[in-house]
Amino acid sequence: MKMPALFLAVAACGLMGCRNEMRYDSRLKPYQETPFFADRNSSRPLVSGVVPRGEARTDDFFYTGEINGHLVRGFPAPVTLEQLRKGRERYNIYCSVCHGITGVGDGMIVQRGFPRPPSFHDQRLRDAPEGHFFHVITHGYGAMYSYAGRVEPAERWAIIAYIRALQLSRDARVDDVPPAERVHLPENGGNSGGH
Repeated sequence: MKMPALFLAVAACGLMGCRNEMRYDSRLKPYQETPFFADRNSSRPLVSGVVPRGEARTDDFFYTGEINGHLVRGFPAPVTLEQLRKGRERYNIYCSVCHGITGVGDGMIVQRGFPRPPSFHDQRLRDAPEGHFFHVITHGYGAMYSYAGRVEPAERWAIIAYIRALQLSRDARVDDVPPAERVHLPENGGNSGGH
C-alpha cells in the first residue's frame, strides 16, 4: 500500500513543472510601451562597449585583406619578429602539409599523391598582393578549403608575413643578413630553427 502511494506522490511532484507558466512571464516585447522605464519604451539602447552582431569588424584591411573591394598590398601593422615566429608556427601546422616547409609545394600529402599546390616562389605569387594570400586563407582556392574557422585574422597576417620571409630567403645571400645575426646561421654553428 505504501509503494503505490509513494509512486503517485513522486509522479505528482514531477508534473508540477508541466504547466504553461512561461506563457505568463513578464517579458517585454520590442517597441512595447511599459511603465517600468522612465521613457516608457521597452527597447533599450545598447550598453556602452557592446558590439552589435555583424558590426565588430570595422577594419576592412585587417579583417578582409581588401580596401574598397581591392586586394591590399602590405600589412595592416608593421611586421615584428614575434609575428614572424607565430607565422612560422602556424604555417608549419596548417600550411606545410601541402606547401612544404620551404613553400615549394612538396608537402607530405603531395608526396602521397595529392595534387601539388603552387610554389610560393613562383613569380605570380611573389608579385601577388598580401591581400591575395589573406583571401585564399579565408575562402580557400582550388583544392584548398577555407581556413577561416581555424586561423584567426591576426594569425593569417602572421602566416602571410612568414610566406613573404620564405620568398625573400629563397634568393638571399649571407651578405643580406645583418652581421650580428650571422652567428645564428647553420654554417656558423647556429640553429636553423628546426628546418
